[in-house]
Amino acid sequence: MAQNLENGRFAVSTWSLHRLLGATYPYSPDPDNSAARKEPYGPGAAELIEIPKQLADRGIGRLEICSFHLPSLDRAYIAELRDALARSGVRLQTLLVEDGDPSNPQTAERDIRWIAGWVETAAALGADNMRVIAGKKAPTDENLTRAAEHLSWLAAQAQGSGVRVVTENWFDLLPSPREMNWLLDRTGGEIGLNGDLGNWSAPAKYAGLADIMRRAEICHAKADYNASGLDADDYRRSLEACRQAGYEGPYTLIYDSPFFADEWDGILLQKAFVEEFYEEKQRAAG
Repeated sequence: MAQNLENGRFAVSTWSLHRLLGATYPYSPDPDNSAARKEPYGPGAAELIEIPKQLADRGIGRLEICSFHLPSLDRAYIAELRDALARSGVRLQTLLVEDGDPSNPQTAERDIRWIAGWVETAAALGADNMRVIAGKKAPTDENLTRAAEHLSWLAAQAQGSGVRVVTENWFDLLPSPREMNWLLDRTGGEIGLNGDLGNWSAPAKYAGLADIMRRAEICHAKADYNASGLDADDYRRSLEACRQAGYEGPYTLIYDSPFFADEWDGILLQKAFVEEFYEEKQRAAG
């Protein structure tokens, strides 16, 4: 699939800045759960509406927003946030819907309708994509079929909105390329793939990524860290798997480590690593 890289090849997810943002608003399809402000990472030092300018100041032209980082779903706030993106020249690549389980036999009907309610917000924000969870249940035939049917229904609800529904190689329903490819085949192109480099475990993940990334439209480029810093071997092998698969889309920099006190330091380190990786490949190709 041809990729639009008009705003550059790099995005940042607000998850990579969860300490900077601090507060979360855990929206949920479960009526017993509250979306009231919580501070699991402290009070934070920035508001979500400030992030587009911080991205632009660092030469990054794409943003992904976790649903739980939206302090309000009020139309006026959503319009204000969209204006902040436009002023900064930052593209909202994806709204990440962070709850719901289309594979759960008890709650799937409720959850998929709740997830569908986010399409309007994604469209109002100007998001290109809306990433949803395919399922958290074990990959039985029944659970996979249930998830596929609900995701196809969701894609139909999003038609005409300008928002592409994508899912991710994440949680128990999609533990390997077999289930991931089955789901994409079953939904017949109605659901796109956001490939994630950090959701499957090494060493099997490299072959798995080389398989599924040929179908990916966007990518969460998460790096692992150890006591010495970024795990360069793992990150390089993960990027090589993407390259082997022919992936040419954008990379969303996912930084999720306490190694750097300033999350931007980790984000920019990963950006430089990916840039150097591709520069080396270009030099090698002559």
